[in-house]
This record gives sequence, structure tokens and C-alpha cells, in this order.
Amino acid sequence: MEPHLSSSNTQHLLEQQPPTTTTTTKSHGKLALIPLVFLIFFEVSGGPYGEESAVGAAGPLWAILGFLIFPFIWSIPEALVTAELATAFPGNGGFVIWAHQAFGPFWGSLMGSWKFLTGVLNLASYPVLCIDYLKLVFPVFSSGVPRYIAILVSTLVLSFLNYTGLAIVGYTAVTLGIVSLSPFVVLTLVSIPKIDPSRWISLGQKGVQKDWTLFFNTLFWNLNFWDSASTLAGEVEQPQRTFPIALLSAGMLTCLGYLVPLLAATGAIPLSQEDWTDGYFAYVAEMVAGKWLKFWMEIGACLSVIGLYEAQLSSCAYQVLGMADLGFLPQFFGVRSKWFNTPWVAILVSTVIALAGCYMDFADIISSVNFLYSLGMLLEFASFLWLRRNMPSIDRPFRVPMGMPGLIIMCLIPSVFLVYVMAVATRTVYMVSFILTVLGILWHFFMKFCKSKMWLQFNNTGEKLEYED
Repeated sequence: MEPHLSSSNTQHLLEQQPPTTTTTTKSHGKLALIPLVFLIFFEVSGGPYGEESAVGAAGPLWAILGFLIFPFIWSIPEALVTAELATAFPGNGGFVIWAHQAFGPFWGSLMGSWKFLTGVLNLASYPVLCIDYLKLVFPVFSSGVPRYIAILVSTLVLSFLNYTGLAIVGYTAVTLGIVSLSPFVVLTLVSIPKIDPSRWISLGQKGVQKDWTLFFNTLFWNLNFWDSASTLAGEVEQPQRTFPIALLSAGMLTCLGYLVPLLAATGAIPLSQEDWTDGYFAYVAEMVAGKWLKFWMEIGACLSVIGLYEAQLSSCAYQVLGMADLGFLPQFFGVRSKWFNTPWVAILVSTVIALAGCYMDFADIISSVNFLYSLGMLLEFASFLWLRRNMPSIDRPFRVPMGMPGLIIMCLIPSVFLVYVMAVATRTVYMVSFILTVLGILWHFFMKFCKSKMWLQFNNTGEKLEYED
């Protein structure tokens, strides 16, 4: 759209029809409903693995209340925002498109930097976790050269699976989800005769100090990233209809997947609060049913990590593809495979960065990722409210059934929690987050400079989207 075409009729027409921002894909490679449900499930959860720390930090009652109430004040608002915006702007890039539409290319680019760094640094932790589970069976992977080789090989193999096609990855996620959740179904059934409901109301053992920071971080990281699948919207069959159903289904699966095993485990055995750390579910399984269920649960944990890696890599890769389609990145970042129609350059870039992170001690970086994710979500909520207020007539196949006052309250409650997460950060986290943010800003202006000098080829879709300004 040329800048001088700004009549009211033209503007009204443009507001009714959001522009297409992505390249089309072959229909046979599109994601169907069930694979999308399990990809969202792995983006957010991957199963109850990792929720044990909530019990260790605050006791059974607070853990149960946390996983019962927190989805309503955090997960549901994020999922509703994702459902409305992903169906209104069904293109690869997701939240990048939303921020761009609302506040312009600078904020779209910065959103992309924050979210990509969040995703790719999380991605780096999954091969390490996978090898940590395998070393329980094969001790040779505990340290040294064999461990480094195992991390390298596992990363490359998992990334190659992603390269073979999103539909294959989706159905792989379905299989991994069923297998990784199955030991918890067995644990719940075996635990029923042993459950003592009075154990659920325990506030924790005397003498064990509560760690509220760990408690809220555990809830936060087990119930976020609902928006990550939005970067795949351009690859979904009928996204306007499929996305809301998939988000609802994944939400129910995730919440039940956390709450039911937690009730079974805390009710079936006496509380030993300090033992409730990551991986304790396997020991609960052994106490309740025997070593066979412990072994099954350890295998399930390993498969869950594989699912987490595949879902996160898909989100990162298709975000890069969407940013190339929008003109934030050079065109070659959006090149697709001739055989599988997957964004192989984006997959390669994400894999290389994740592989470098696998060999780093990135405890502070992961904490900084929390900070960057919080900044991105605040911008996402602001984009949602701005688009609802200033583009009310745009076609929204799914619309959050609230007026502006209700939407503001819906976004304000999780935003308060995001501010809390940032407020309790350490000085190191502030410094690392500041440096990464500055790098993201410099990258935007460097790309803009390259575009002005025509050093690299860019799509001009992003320029066409500036009509809202």
C-alpha cells in the first residue's frame, strides 16, 4: 500500500482485511487438529515432570491450589489472547505480527528478538536433560567426551526429525505425549486405594522453610508459552477454526496432567517435603507400584524431553521464517527445503545456537530468559489491547467475549505477576537482560541499514503493514 493512499474508505477497507504475511505451504504438509493439540501441550508442559518442586517449596496444599488456580489467572488469559490474535492474523511469526501491527516494525523486531532468545536458550537445555536421563541407564554418558558426543548426536538427530516436516513432528508429538503420560495414568490408578485425603491439606512439614520464589517460578515455567504455537499458524489447516479448539483441548490436557498425578502422589505417600525435587515422581512410582513403574516413568521423562525439543524448535524455526516473510530478516532465512517444505535455514540457525548453549553454564542466562519472556508478554498484552481498541472491525473468527474494561482486567492480573518476576531478579539478570535487549535493538537497526543499502534481499511485506500508523 502506497503511503499517500490514506482516504477514509481505503483505511476502512484495509482494517477489514488483514494482509497476508506468509508464503503458502503445500496442503499435504499442513498441521491437523490432534497434532497441533500435542504440539501446544509440549510447548507448555510435556507432562507433570518438573512440578515436584512446588511441593518441596510450599507443601502439598499450596502446590495443589497453585496448579488449580494459577491456570485461571495466567494460562487462560494468555491462551485467550493467543486464540484471538492467531485467528485474526493467521501467519507464521505469531506475536511478531501482533506487535508489528500494533506498534510498528521496531517493536515487532524487538518482540522477535526477546521471544527467539527465550525459545532458543530453552531449547539448549533439552538435549542435556535427555542425556541426564539416559545416563541413569548408561553411566558412560555421565561425563567427559562420551557425554559431549551424546549431546551433539542427540541434538542433530532431533533437529533432523524436525527437518522432515511439521506434520511428521506433529504426529510424533502425539505418540510421545501418549507414551510419556501413560505411566502417570497407571500411577494414579494404583494410588487410589492408598490415598489419604488429609495429606492434601498439609501446609508442609514443620521446620521446612517455604521458598516462595521457587514455588512461583515452578508454576510460571510449567504453565506458560501458550503463545509459542502462534508462530505455526501459517502451517495449520483452517487456523481460524482449528486454533481455538486446539488451545482449549491442550489447556484441559495440561491442567489435568498436572493436577491428577499431583493429587494421587501427595495423597498416597507420607510427606517427605525435602525429597520433592525434580524427578521425585519416579521414586513415588517405585514406592507405590515397584521398580517397573519407576523405570517406565524415567523412559517417559526422556521421551517428554524429546517432545519438548521438537515443539520448541518448531516454534523457533517458524518464527524466523515469519520474520523473514515480514522483512525483519533477509530472505534466505525463509528458504524452505525442496523435499520437505520446511524452513531448513531457520532450523539450522536455531540448532547451531542451541548446540552452543548446550555446552555453557547458563544458569544466569536462563534466569534472564525469564526476564525477557516477561518483557515479551507485557508487550503482547499491550498489543492485544491496542488492536482490539484501534482495529475493532477486523475479522476475528474467535473473539474473547469481553468489552475493553474486562479485557484490561484480564491482562492486568497476569501482568502484575510478570512485573513481580522481573522485580525479584538479581543484578546479574538485569545486566544480561539489558545486554541482550540492546543487541536486539542494534540488530533491528543493522537490518534496516542493510535494507537501505540493498546489501541483502528482503521481503517488503513489513513495509506494507505500516498502514495502521
